[in-house]
Amino acid sequence: MALEAAEVRVGITGELLSAPRGTAAPTNASTPLDPLFLGHGYVNDDGVVENWDDSVDNIVAWQNATTVRAARTESTLTLACTLIQTRGSNLELFYPGSVVEENGAEWKIDVKPATSDPRAFVLNVLDGADVIRMYVGNGELTERGEIPYQSGTAVSYPVTITAFPDDDGNLMTKFSNSAAWALDIVGAS
Repeated sequence: MALEAAEVRVGITGELLSAPRGTAAPTNASTPLDPLFLGHGYVNDDGVVENWDDSVDNIVAWQNATTVRAARTESTLTLACTLIQTRGSNLELFYPGSVVEENGAEWKIDVKPATSDPRAFVLNVLDGADVIRMYVGNGELTERGEIPYQSGTAVSYPVTITAFPDDDGNLMTKFSNSAAWALDIVGAS
């Protein structure tokens, strides 16, 4: 294994987008997305966190009380971030089942009890010319945090999106234009 500083990636910038479930999926890291994908704008400086919550049960043998195997019983993928732009797409994501509507020359959202709102999500992460694109074909908002209304703090919308298997059984597909992804992989050209 070679120590290559050029292969260290930093999530300098990027964007979280969503579209109705079933919208045409991306096929690589660089082709423009279907126009139905709407960007959710600025995220606070914590960025977006990909989290895996795995549960593993150890199987212990009677002889010697030794762990002989582990069985994965649960694996959950989430993407979490705090959106800091107050716009219609963010309000509709944060209040699933509620819709921003015209109200004369203004706007309103009648906040209803949360309903199921499965969507497709894309997270683009950029480090210079290197792109990592993550596609979740079947995701849904599963956690919402507190919205602060105070001086010196952005009104923000903490959200957690959980990935569920899509029609192909995938929780997520990752793409990258980085040549480093092919290094040291058997059969890579």
